[in-house]
Amino acid sequence: MTDTLVYNADVVSPDGVRRGYVAVDADGFISRVAAGDPEPQLIASARCAVDAGGALLMPGAIDCHVHFREPGLTRKATIASESRAAVAGGVTSFIDMPNTVPQTVSRAAVEDKMNIARAGSVANYAFFIGATNDNFNELMSADYSRVAGIKLFMGSSTGNMLVDSSSALERLFEAAPAIISVHAEDEATIRAARAEIEAEYGQDAPVALHTRLRPAEACYRASKRAVELARRYGTRLHIAHLTTAMELDLLDRDCQLEDKLITSEVSPHHLLWTADDYGRLGARIKMNPSVKSAADREALRRAVADGLVDLVATDHAPHLLSEKQGTLFNAVSGAPMVQFSLPTMLELFAPDRVAAVMADNPARLFRIDRRGRLAPGYYADMVLVDRVADGYTVSDSDVLSLCGWTPIDGMTLHHRVRSVWVNGKLACAEGVILNEQRGMPLAFANKK
Repeated sequence: MTDTLVYNADVVSPDGVRRGYVAVDADGFISRVAAGDPEPQLIASARCAVDAGGALLMPGAIDCHVHFREPGLTRKATIASESRAAVAGGVTSFIDMPNTVPQTVSRAAVEDKMNIARAGSVANYAFFIGATNDNFNELMSADYSRVAGIKLFMGSSTGNMLVDSSSALERLFEAAPAIISVHAEDEATIRAARAEIEAEYGQDAPVALHTRLRPAEACYRASKRAVELARRYGTRLHIAHLTTAMELDLLDRDCQLEDKLITSEVSPHHLLWTADDYGRLGARIKMNPSVKSAADREALRRAVADGLVDLVATDHAPHLLSEKQGTLFNAVSGAPMVQFSLPTMLELFAPDRVAAVMADNPARLFRIDRRGRLAPGYYADMVLVDRVADGYTVSDSDVLSLCGWTPIDGMTLHHRVRSVWVNGKLACAEGVILNEQRGMPLAFANKK
């Protein structure tokens, strides 16, 4: 029996857009996807029939890089608050990073987060386990049918989870039982840059020097080192938040995603802004890695459009706006984006490309069970997106994240999320979250 039917929609897949309909059964799975109009009997018999009026019907986005701050940093955000912001923006599944308090570097810490999400998340959820210099046994013992993979910081960032032991790195890459997602910035390069800036400005250096503090060379050197280790040991490596044109030369080309050893993602921040925007936006776009040059941004946009870069993921990192004030060395790094990533990417790329890099590819890369596309037998994670010809302006007051602000305050968008279904159940309508909805844990088929 058809529970939900969405028809008269521009149904989006990585292969294109076609007018058609999607039917969902009572168990929350897609039962039928077809072109054209459904027969009148199907419309009449569905418990809920939605005339999309020509809107885009897309697979729910899977954001494989978020920082939802719980436990320990709940003054900034919680899994409950950020999952609501995610769903309001068309993100139906997320994978959360380990730099919370305490850090998620043990199986017990992963279970604690799973329990928090089970109680409060309206989106589907999963978590990375973080690598340290001395938690090898925990990494080897984790259940990677439930854990998305291993997060590795090669360069200090928020949470200070830096793996700087050569022996620990070698051992990890040689034995890793799951994909390694790396934050790649060379610590020695950053320290040298900091010393130069401090010698020139003291502690009063302006935020606009953040790209000088964390330059392109720091990213390339660390990414190159990680790629060398991955190729030496045949380990699946995912480079998080690429920021430079140089790093694109390190990636696998001319092969299917499932055959790639080296994969990558880019965040909306690095597709939207450059170092020239610090003067206008200040610390709102201060993040690690830093935004880079206009040439880097254009190279990243081409790489997403051409399929060289595999994913778009937000690195959603909510901080209180008060924490984003001050100079280069005391304004914190990171910015929220999960609520607006899908609409902003539809400003830059065709809908089928957005569906690929934000839904289908994340599911394929992380081997997520039955997610990421509108296809029979898949979970009905769906997003209805209206095209807004005259546009609308985003403001901080629109933000559902607990932090209460967005770096795209003042930006005009031409795509607005109307309705979101998670596991076949309506979870958000016209920006209003239906609080009775709860997501599910993601299931993986991870292996080296």
